[in-house]
Amino acid sequence: MLLLGAVLLLLALPSLGQETTEKPGALLPMPKGACAGWMAGIPGHPGHNGTPGRDGRDGTPGEKGEKGDTGLTGPKGDTGESGVTGVEGPRGFPGIPGRKGEPGESAYVYRSAFSVGLETRVTVPNMPIRFTKIFYNQQNHYDGTTGKFHCNIPGLYYFSFHITVYLKDVKVSLYKKDKAVLFTYDQYQDKNVDQASGSVLLYLEKGDQVWLQAYGDEENNGVYADNVNDSIFTGFLLYHNIE
Repeated sequence: MLLLGAVLLLLALPSLGQETTEKPGALLPMPKGACAGWMAGIPGHPGHNGTPGRDGRDGTPGEKGEKGDTGLTGPKGDTGESGVTGVEGPRGFPGIPGRKGEPGESAYVYRSAFSVGLETRVTVPNMPIRFTKIFYNQQNHYDGTTGKFHCNIPGLYYFSFHITVYLKDVKVSLYKKDKAVLFTYDQYQDKNVDQASGSVLLYLEKGDQVWLQAYGDEENNGVYADNVNDSIFTGFLLYHNIE
């Protein structure tokens, strides 16, 4: 009701503002079209809402809140792809030595060796020299009755001899399977004791025989031995070849 009266009053203001030529104290005429004793009409319906205004400016940040409680652990994610291999790092320090291991089973060692000497200067040319002074012959692979070494273990052997030469020249050869493989010659010097020696590596099969003998005539048989001069023959296995 009040709103309607205000609207009507505003409509009447232009008429009241017009200049009048009436004298002071004269009555103003009634507005045109107005009825005496008029009454305000029934208020109209409220108008529609206007368009929303623009958003206002951001407010001032508030104070930092308290830390919240830890959330629940989520499910395990899928395994990712392997990354690129990195650059090799520096070498580390040596580790602490480990404990000593248990003793292993001992391997069988193949042995074959002999070392013999001449007890008398009596030797026969072109026959095996019988060395009967035994320094070592634990495996009994050297036969003192024949002067020959018998191979029982196939492999590589080392043989050497050192002969004292006295009164005559000496020609000595080392034989393998009835074939001379090494020759040594020493010319005797009058009233002097000389020496002749030699050594060789031989591969032997089982059953092979090796020996020394003077070759030529009696004039080349100056092999000698006494209580202060020895003539010796030695041989031993370096490594075996048993499958």
